[in-house]
Amino acid sequence: MFQQPLPMEITRLTPEETATRLKEARCRLGDELMILGHHYQRDEIIRWADFRGDSLKLSQLAAEHPEARYIVFCGVHFMAESADVLTTPEQVVILPNMSAGCSMADMANIRQVEACWTDLAKATDTSRIIPITYVNSTAAIKAFVGRNGGACCTSSNARKVIEWALERGDKLMFLPDQHLGRNTCTEIGLDPEKDMLLWNPNLPFGGTTPKEIQQRKVILWKGHCSVHARFTVEQITEARQNYPGIQIIVHPECELDVVRAADLNGSTEYIIKVISQAPRGTQWGVGTEVNLVNRLAQEMPDKTIFCLDPVVCPCSTMYRIHPHYLLWVLESLVEGRVVNQVSVKPDIARDAKLALERMLKL
Repeated sequence: MFQQPLPMEITRLTPEETATRLKEARCRLGDELMILGHHYQRDEIIRWADFRGDSLKLSQLAAEHPEARYIVFCGVHFMAESADVLTTPEQVVILPNMSAGCSMADMANIRQVEACWTDLAKATDTSRIIPITYVNSTAAIKAFVGRNGGACCTSSNARKVIEWALERGDKLMFLPDQHLGRNTCTEIGLDPEKDMLLWNPNLPFGGTTPKEIQQRKVILWKGHCSVHARFTVEQITEARQNYPGIQIIVHPECELDVVRAADLNGSTEYIIKVISQAPRGTQWGVGTEVNLVNRLAQEMPDKTIFCLDPVVCPCSTMYRIHPHYLLWVLESLVEGRVVNQVSVKPDIARDAKLALERMLKL
C-alpha cells in the first residue's frame, strides 16, 4: 500500500488546470475507462465518476461492465480489492492513492484472526462457528471467512446474513465492526449482555475465557469506524432541542445507544433513499460521513439536512483521493503505463469470492 510521491508538476496545478487535464485524459481513454466514486468522496472527485454508490454496489457495477478495461476506484483499498475479486482477469483495478486505507479494516489483520480461531478451538468446536465479515475488510479476511464456511455482509443485508449464519451454526463470529454486529444481533432479539461478547485481539485469549465463549452465541471483534464512532446521544438530544420535530437517521456503524436514540438507522443507500423520498420542508439530523450529508443538503435545498457531528469530521482516509492523484493515474494510462494497480493473489481471491458469492445468493 506504498504510495509514491506525485510528480511536482501535477502538485502545482490549480483546481481549474487539474479539471481541464482530467477532462482531456478521460476523453482520450473513452470507453476503456470506468471511474467509480464512493458516496464519501469529496465533490471534486464525484464530478468525474461514471457511477457513485457504496463499496459493494460499485464493485458489482464494475463486474457488470467487462468492456471497461480500466476500473479507477475512488474509494479505499479494501473496496478496490473487492472490485478486483469480482471483475475479470482482463480488467485492471486502480486505486488513485494507495495510502487510502480504512481504519476499521485495519483493525482485523489476518494473523490476528487466525490466532483468534486457534484460541476459539481450545474452547469450542470451531466447525460450529460461522464467521461473517463486513465488506469493510481486507481480501485476506474475506478469504478466511470463505474458507471457513462463512459469508460477507453489507450494512443493508447484515440481518439476513446473520440469520442465515445462526441457522447453520451454534455461534457467530462477526468481523471487524463490533457496532454493526451488535446492532444487528440486537435487532433480531439477542441480548447484548447475555448473548454477545467482545473479542479484543490485543489481549490474551481476547480478554475473555473459554467458559464465556461456550456460553455466548455471538463473538464480536473489537473494531469500529472512526467516523461513525464520533456520533453521540448528546448530539441527538441537542438536535431535537434546536429543531423540534426533526427526524434523526444514523448509520448502523454507530454505537448501540446512538442507534436506539435515533428514529431510523440504515446503510448509506438507505439514508439517501429515505431522505430523498421525504416530503419538502422536513428536517433531518444525519449520523454519517459529512461529504455525503453536505451533498444531500445541496441536492435537496427544500429540506433541512445537516450532520449531527458539529466538528463535521470527514473520512480522513477516503479524503486522500485528491484530484491530483486521479489526474496522475489517468494521464499515466494515456501514456500506456498502469500505476497503482490493486491485484489480489489468486488463492486469496478464490476464497474471498466464495464469501462474497454466499452473500449475493442470499
